[in-house]
Amino acid sequence: MIVDHRQRILHAAARVYAQHGWRGATTRRIAEEAGVNEVTLFRQFGCKDALLDLMMQECSRIKQAASLPAEPADPEQELLDWVSVHHSALVGMRAIVRQLLSDAVERPDAADCATHGPSAAMAHVREYVVKLRRNGWVTESGEVSPAEVRAAATMLMGAVYADAMNRDIMPTMFTQPVPETLRAYVRIFLRGVGALQEPAHRAARTVERDSTSTTVPE
Repeated sequence: MIVDHRQRILHAAARVYAQHGWRGATTRRIAEEAGVNEVTLFRQFGCKDALLDLMMQECSRIKQAASLPAEPADPEQELLDWVSVHHSALVGMRAIVRQLLSDAVERPDAADCATHGPSAAMAHVREYVVKLRRNGWVTESGEVSPAEVRAAATMLMGAVYADAMNRDIMPTMFTQPVPETLRAYVRIFLRGVGALQEPAHRAARTVERDSTSTTVPE
């Protein structure tokens, strides 16, 4: 099937590129890795540059198996689950991202592909902060500016990205297990945007209930 050939070639191109980079990812190597002949490769993609360009675009789209909810119920756990999926996806494509960055000087589009996933992730985090505010998890007294929200999201995803990319080669910097480290990143982020332990409307009801149930001693 044509679709099967295309996907097989794209996956093979990603593996070869991750190992050899742009210059070393020859059509012969890619065809051998995919188990097809070069004629099939050229028929499907036209040329090496077109194939590798498409491969980079495909690899830049991190497929999230988790999503942030429209109405937050447990911000710390929700963000942790989401960040953990993102971290795992980055680790899985670590070799190819490193190659993309190493080729960025000669091919600026490679840098765009390498940063597409983290940039999209930051946008999702900023949207989640808006949802936190709408649902009472961030009060007016704890309000932070849009610039501070952007900075906090950048710091969160930058930390996750650095952890995924460098943990294997910089063990002295990343000494705690991944789950503990990711939870710490999330907690620092939530404190930074002024998130509460529970939504303000729920806390208000609790205070009101406690005040009405208090009895005055005779």
